[in-house]
Amino acid sequence: MRLYSASSEETLRARKLLTDWVGEGFLTKAQYQLLKQETVSELRTTNIWLRLVLFLFTLISVAAAAALFFVVFLSRPSEQTAVVFLIFAAVCYAAAEVAIAQARLYRYGIEEALAVCSVGFVCAGIQAALFSGSPYSPKPDAAQFLVPASGVVCSLWIWRRFGLSYAFLAAMIFVLFLPGYWTLSRSAQHLIVAVFYATALVGVATVRSRHRFDYLKGAYSLVEAFLWLGIYLTINLQLSSVNLSARWWDGTRAATEFARPFYWGTWVLIWCLPPIVLARGIRQKDRFVIAVGVIVAILTLVSNKPYLGWPRHTWDPIILGILLTSVAVFIRRWLAHGPGGIRRGFTAARVSGKDKHWINVGATLFGPLSPHPTAPGPQTSSSDFRFGGGQTGGGGAGGEF
Repeated sequence: MRLYSASSEETLRARKLLTDWVGEGFLTKAQYQLLKQETVSELRTTNIWLRLVLFLFTLISVAAAAALFFVVFLSRPSEQTAVVFLIFAAVCYAAAEVAIAQARLYRYGIEEALAVCSVGFVCAGIQAALFSGSPYSPKPDAAQFLVPASGVVCSLWIWRRFGLSYAFLAAMIFVLFLPGYWTLSRSAQHLIVAVFYATALVGVATVRSRHRFDYLKGAYSLVEAFLWLGIYLTINLQLSSVNLSARWWDGTRAATEFARPFYWGTWVLIWCLPPIVLARGIRQKDRFVIAVGVIVAILTLVSNKPYLGWPRHTWDPIILGILLTSVAVFIRRWLAHGPGGIRRGFTAARVSGKDKHWINVGATLFGPLSPHPTAPGPQTSSSDFRFGGGQTGGGGAGGEF
């Protein structure tokens, strides 16, 4: 089902590991060159910056081509609009498949943009076909959930077929729109989304156990982290509001929108979920899941006062910062004092070049945004300095002018 062969992706994974190891000094240059010759892949890759440029360029090109077609041939919406959207979706998806099969592109931006466009055109086509007001269309509220449902199915297929992790995230976003077509109860909507995410989490955790030592480990790790974060954001009623700032300064408003048992049940859950996520991440030695566990723990501390309706103070962020700094220093020192600086397989020392790579990427992104002082440097002056000594003066005068 996956478009890339397992051997090709394993080869790319091995080459990335070699790059990390030589960057940290675990391999010599000679060893790296020798092993690099054994990890040659037929897939064409590029750096993150060119990948983003090609993605945006392809996205804009496809959108411009579709808009030009509609302006020239379909200036007014008609029954053929839905058919045209679906044809565009098929063409984009076929082009993505061909780009990978023939040009052997891998995370190159072009095939990714084509796959993303295919999902967008499918949703637009179903929307135009079923709810455009044409004679063969059902009532607008009859089955309108088919639009986000098709987005979920197509995004999951793109994730499974192309291995794009953000396609799974897109499927999770589409799921958020489904309960609104089935019920008007806010509590039921939150429960439905949480059940969807929990079901997906069980399935991913079951499948992931079979890929602990291959190239799919990282992909399933990221997807599991997405699901844990999605479940938390769904059950935390203080974070799932559109008008977030107003709700945080008026915590009683959230309590009135939901039944009291449901409201206080979610408050209990947001305190129970962070330890569960952290325990899962530590047991699997999964950095993504551990990071999500830390994030949801911080969000629980931040949203506790709005949940309880307590007044917020300007010094709350200071106290939270001191607490987080103290915990970080304690954990780092605790790990450093272990045998060899390691405790149960964890260390505070950096052992991979991945951190350095992402730090460089972040510095490139946010470096231009940081202020750079342009204060002039100190100038040296000499009290015995005097002008003169030239051969000629200004305006044709002599050197003594």
